[in-house]
Amino acid sequence: MKLPTKSILQVLTLLSVGLAALVFANNNQQTSIANDPEHVSVAYFAGGCFWCTESDFEKLYGVTDAVSGFMGGDEKSPRYKQVASGATGHVETVAVYYDKRKVAYTTLLQAYWRQIDPTDDGGQFVDRGYQYSPVIFIKNAEERQAAQQSMAALAASGRYDETIKVKLLDSTAFWPAEDYHQDYYQRNPLRYKYYRYNSGRDQFLEKIWGEELDISALRDHHFSATPQSLKRLEGYSKPEDKMLQETLTDLQYQVTQHEATETPFENRYWNEKRDGIYVDIISGEALFSSVDKYDSRSGWPSFTRPLEKAHIIENSDFRLLYTRTELRSKYADSHLGHVFDDGPAPTGLRYCINSAAMRFILKQDLVKEGYDEYAGLFR
Repeated sequence: MKLPTKSILQVLTLLSVGLAALVFANNNQQTSIANDPEHVSVAYFAGGCFWCTESDFEKLYGVTDAVSGFMGGDEKSPRYKQVASGATGHVETVAVYYDKRKVAYTTLLQAYWRQIDPTDDGGQFVDRGYQYSPVIFIKNAEERQAAQQSMAALAASGRYDETIKVKLLDSTAFWPAEDYHQDYYQRNPLRYKYYRYNSGRDQFLEKIWGEELDISALRDHHFSATPQSLKRLEGYSKPEDKMLQETLTDLQYQVTQHEATETPFENRYWNEKRDGIYVDIISGEALFSSVDKYDSRSGWPSFTRPLEKAHIIENSDFRLLYTRTELRSKYADSHLGHVFDDGPAPTGLRYCINSAAMRFILKQDLVKEGYDEYAGLFR
């Protein structure tokens, strides 16, 4: 049925008003989140075209907002055309607001490497000139150390034949770009996709990163222990063997203290599908999360990565005819299982763990049990 012209105009007007209201509400929500100094921080990254950098960072869990703008030059309130000409000394930069309870700065760095060509300091892809060069703008000593360590690890990874040339510069005044540049990938999806594809960015990144490229698959708590978890284990000492024998079941004792392996498909958590975290049966240190659990068809609980990498110790295991990598908990020194390189994306690893070495805490019990810092993992 064909609507009269007047009706069509009324419908379009209502849609426009509704869309404007949604945008207004979303912007207000993001502003209120970004202005929460207790939990939200901001980091600054330049990765070439800020449309692309903004779009990619907004895929990362824990990022509350990303704003396109300029940093590094002396001129106040520069406009896009001035910066694009290379006349102001600014670099196209994105201010990344992130919830510190959900994502760490180290994870932002992991996301950043998956967006750029770090060996090209003359621009990025089709955008040439200093104004498009890759820069990490640093706010403090902690960020500088984290960036330096992350860059060194990237250089040592062997992904690139050439030298890493990303600059680490002190942050200066950040100037937001004009409104039409904000969320450009959402406002003008066809133009954005056309530009991005023809820039060669995605083709390069897919070649370098392969299955590890997916930024949305990155999660926090996989790179360093949280302050809360460290405080929880302050002064912890492993109980004496006699007490362990009295408090653990025979299976738990044999697995954690004598490297026994429980029977596949007949252990407590191999088929556990509920949301929650897995902690060491003795110390309570956080080890793994259901977010990273998958069915490996091995009959043991399997994960693609640890919840707290700092709580996992790797040792060479020579007990079989071939060498394996044994996993032990840092504080309790419990034998947990082994890690293998036959897992799925994004890590390609399979952390194969004995149920008897762990205790499972449901997501609804995290706060009650004192693990509230992990509640943000489950949305």
